[in-house]
Amino acid sequence: MSTNSINGEANTDQESLIIPLLSPRRSLINSTSQVAIVGADVCPIESLDYEFGMAFLVFSVSNLILTLFASIITAFIAPAAAGSGIPEVKAYLNGVDAPGIFSLRTLVIKIIGSISAVSSSLFVGKAGPMVHTGACVAALLGQGGSKRFKLTWRWLRFFKNDRDRRDLVTCGSAAGIAAAFRAPVGGVLFALEEMASWWRSALLWRAFFTTAVVAIVLRALIDVCLSGKCGLFGKGGLIMFDVYSASVTYHLIDVPPVLTLGVIGGILGSLYNFLLDKVLRIYNLINEKGVVYKILLACAISIFTSCLLFGLPWLASCQPCPSDASEACPTIGRSGNFKKFQCPPGQYNDLASLIFNTNDDSVRNLFSQDTNSEFQYSSILIFFVTCFFLSIFSYGIVAPAGLFIPVIVTGASYGRFVGMLVGPHSNLDHGLYAVLGAASFLGGSMRMTVSLCVIILELTNNLLLLPLIMLVLLTSKTVADAFNGNIYDLIMNAKGFPYLEAHTEPYMRQLTVGDVVRGPLQIFQGIEKVGKIVHVLRTTRHNGFPVIDEPPLSESPVLYGLILRAHLIELLKKKAFVPTPVPTGTDAFKLFLAGDFAKRGSGNGDKIEDLQFTEEEMEMFLDLHPFTNASPYTVAETMSLAKALILFREVGLRHLLVIPKISGVRNSILAFLFFKISTCSLHKFKALYKLLLCT
Repeated sequence: MSTNSINGEANTDQESLIIPLLSPRRSLINSTSQVAIVGADVCPIESLDYEFGMAFLVFSVSNLILTLFASIITAFIAPAAAGSGIPEVKAYLNGVDAPGIFSLRTLVIKIIGSISAVSSSLFVGKAGPMVHTGACVAALLGQGGSKRFKLTWRWLRFFKNDRDRRDLVTCGSAAGIAAAFRAPVGGVLFALEEMASWWRSALLWRAFFTTAVVAIVLRALIDVCLSGKCGLFGKGGLIMFDVYSASVTYHLIDVPPVLTLGVIGGILGSLYNFLLDKVLRIYNLINEKGVVYKILLACAISIFTSCLLFGLPWLASCQPCPSDASEACPTIGRSGNFKKFQCPPGQYNDLASLIFNTNDDSVRNLFSQDTNSEFQYSSILIFFVTCFFLSIFSYGIVAPAGLFIPVIVTGASYGRFVGMLVGPHSNLDHGLYAVLGAASFLGGSMRMTVSLCVIILELTNNLLLLPLIMLVLLTSKTVADAFNGNIYDLIMNAKGFPYLEAHTEPYMRQLTVGDVVRGPLQIFQGIEKVGKIVHVLRTTRHNGFPVIDEPPLSESPVLYGLILRAHLIELLKKKAFVPTPVPTGTDAFKLFLAGDFAKRGSGNGDKIEDLQFTEEEMEMFLDLHPFTNASPYTVAETMSLAKALILFREVGLRHLLVIPKISGVRNSILAFLFFKISTCSLHKFKALYKLLLCT
């Protein structure tokens, strides 16, 4: 073979590597063909590009396998691990304990499934699952570990009560945000503003201590990973998206575009919430058909996402590499900000640089300063629309999935597009517009202000933007509140979690609690027959029961206190019966240990259906006095319904007793209100009187 032919083949191979597949140069007449030599008029032909097909196959199949794995383990092992987890934690802190949301099984699947889902190119985030993970760890500590898996510690028995467990879950949710965004102060404020329905000063410093420990551990791990052995973890230290610049200045002329950014962010955020709510309801209809349909839905979303992500970069044209690039351009075979994607040497595809990157790197690209010429209008607009809809379609499948990061990426792309439109008419950099866009979209969808402001500041290390971030957050929240509720409230509503709002409805001020209570009410005597207790427990699902004393134990009918269902079952289980209706006094405590009445883990309590009694035992008696809470919260029947609701929520009650002003009439001695329900299907506590029969 001649040297010229060898050189010709080498040049041809080199040319095939540098000419884009869609370039018009690849459609030239094949003049070297034997048919073409004899003058035949043939169509242009070229060989198939197997590398492109193989790349798409590897990309889509790997995504599908990861999604399939995440959906299978979630659907079959821990369905409670699906989704963000923030609505479930928020509902728990409001008083609703959904089955299995804090189990050890849920914790393990949440961690593994979240890693798989985020790695599968689904447009989901990790912040929500990390909040749920932190809450699961806290709840397991609060219930003393897991007896099923023989992971228990005796010293944790002191936290086995609802109050301490609630505080631990609050601290765990703060730790989750602190770990996800490396924002310890933002984590505390997030738990205070969004998660907790009840707060006290002692809880503030405990949550702060928790997030401080998270920050220290993160700092230590980052130092260990500075050698580069931990992949992308540890890059950038505690500041994830450092856009700080001492030369950032803004004037009054920059305020109108920022206000416009906030208004549009509020509209887009409310539209995002509306569409997500509708999609979740459609997904719910599909998921109700069975586990197979849940998994098929997740696989369909994965395939659609892979095709979209791989195909969209072909719509963008190649850009020349910037001369002052901070890293190699283009980047090949590693993570970077200048993806080659079939571009010739010295050029990059800006849309591929956003799509074929981690969410963190995409945000970092959009937030970066002095990069006004690195992105095209069409690429940013395509990326914004893609993020907007993919984040809606990806959430709701049977896999752990967060919303925080997708909302930040979507808002950052929208903000950068606005910055590009404003262009020379503003003093702000396009990257700073991206930061403000992320803030406006977060405010429009999640409706938080203080915590989001601090989280963004801790993420970007840009205190100079504090007034503008506050402005866009307040504007976007105000605009979005005119259309619908925040995203987590809508998800809770779609999932059927009852939630007691912080505010009261205007009509409640015109009603008293006596106007809305109704019966029949299940009550027990201070010394009650075993048969009646068993019958009431088997025919109702009430959590607590009023205990009254009547003559001869008292001169007139009087409320003695409140006894819990779990305590009654424990008394029946130990068969602390007496043959005659006489008080037993403190001798009854000899049959029990303090741990017998401790709070059990979710779904781990004894059931009345598991207990069996003889006819002789059913005729015996139980003295309830030693085990009854003799100082429950009570209100008069003339109390305003609005005041009762505020008391109920602010004090963090589960039970509230309503007593009449006139005593002595047995049938009207009291009414019984309580908050945490399990048999009602109501979505919200819009009116407290709707819940009275659910006690």
